[in-house]
Amino acid sequence: MRIELIPKEFPSFNIFKHEMVPEHRILSPEEARAVLEKYRVKPYQLPWIRASDPAVIAIGARPGDIIEIRRKSETAGEAIFYRYVVDL
Repeated sequence: MRIELIPKEFPSFNIFKHEMVPEHRILSPEEARAVLEKYRVKPYQLPWIRASDPAVIAIGARPGDIIEIRRKSETAGEAIFYRYVVDL
């Protein structure tokens, strides 16, 4: 079990219920490996997202994790992005 203490400066509501915040999820090691192979990149070559990002904290991601972000798009229907969690 992991307990995360969140500073009171962070929102006290579920940020994912806001219409402007897309779905975020942590990829399993197998999924992450498949994404890296598909795009032929190393994790650090993916776009970064800070470990201090409220969405990253909310899903419990840690530095080194790869996150999948699904956004609704008027032109593509749904756009999928990947981010590498870093602690800067």
